[in-house]
Amino acid sequence: MNQIPDLLAVAGPFVFFAFSMSATPGPNNMMLTASGANYGFVRTLPHMLGISVGCMLLMSAVALGLGTLFEQWPAAQQALKLVGSLYLLWLAWKIASAPAPEAVRGGSRPLTFWQAAAFQFANPKAWVMAISGIASFTLAGEGFMLSAVLVILLMGLINLPSIALWASFGVALGRLLKTPAHWRRFNVLMGGLTAACVAMILA
Repeated sequence: MNQIPDLLAVAGPFVFFAFSMSATPGPNNMMLTASGANYGFVRTLPHMLGISVGCMLLMSAVALGLGTLFEQWPAAQQALKLVGSLYLLWLAWKIASAPAPEAVRGGSRPLTFWQAAAFQFANPKAWVMAISGIASFTLAGEGFMLSAVLVILLMGLINLPSIALWASFGVALGRLLKTPAHWRRFNVLMGGLTAACVAMILA
């Protein structure tokens, strides 16, 4: 019980941290905008849930010691950057080449729950969030695990509604796109912005 004041002191600043990391532009939010526009909010829900659960799993792994892997083996970090970059470029190409929604005949679909969850382990922004969140907002000593559970749960609660804003933004944009030419330009733009996130990975 004597840890409750310390946990509350951690929770307040972490809420702002989690919102800033979740709501600002990045690979996840670029893809959610494109998915919301092309597939609608409901079909994008598994993608959103996968991101949130994937972030929580990544933070859990970091809390259990996975984050020290990069400190001991820098080559592992470089390999992760390469895998993340290649996968993100593939996703960017899929977005850029997607047809208008009315032209889809079953071959195109939004990212699945598990694909979105797995992508967080190759997403550099998610790693920054996980490592910074666990390192900066957990208590030392006996309070570590309890505070880690708290920030992981808070991340899930804050992340999902934050990223849902981007999917909703995509839905609103989709209603403004009236012709196949409009959709082509939009998808190419979103694919380009997603590919541009590779620069962040390699920086």
